[in-house]
Amino acid sequence: MYLTLLKCKLHRACVTHAEVDYEGSCAIDEDLLRLSGIREYEQIQIYNVTNGERFTTYAIRAEAGSRVISVNGAAAYKASPGDRVIICAYASMSEAEAEVFKPDLVYLNEHNRVIRTGDAIPAQAA
Repeated sequence: MYLTLLKCKLHRACVTHAEVDYEGSCAIDEDLLRLSGIREYEQIQIYNVTNGERFTTYAIRAEAGSRVISVNGAAAYKASPGDRVIICAYASMSEAEAEVFKPDLVYLNEHNRVIRTGDAIPAQAA
């Protein structure tokens, strides 16, 4: 049996652009792609913390060091500059692989600067 697990995420990234007329995708600073493990053209899920929208698109590369998170094409109607989003990628793996797998978690501030990284989410308290 194969399971789908969270591979990596950019937590609370801040949308810098929403470009309806740009080819559909989400441009992400190349440094953030590399750090998180999201590959260019990989399918991603975006969860908009600001307005509750959830949608699927794919990642494209934005200039390294630019701190750009640009939601493009039709998805631009689901996010606006200033919105905080969680950008996730998932991977399928065997149960044996899942037993030892750790995701790459990147936490960002409102300027898309890394505030910490990790490989586990603490248990939620009651």
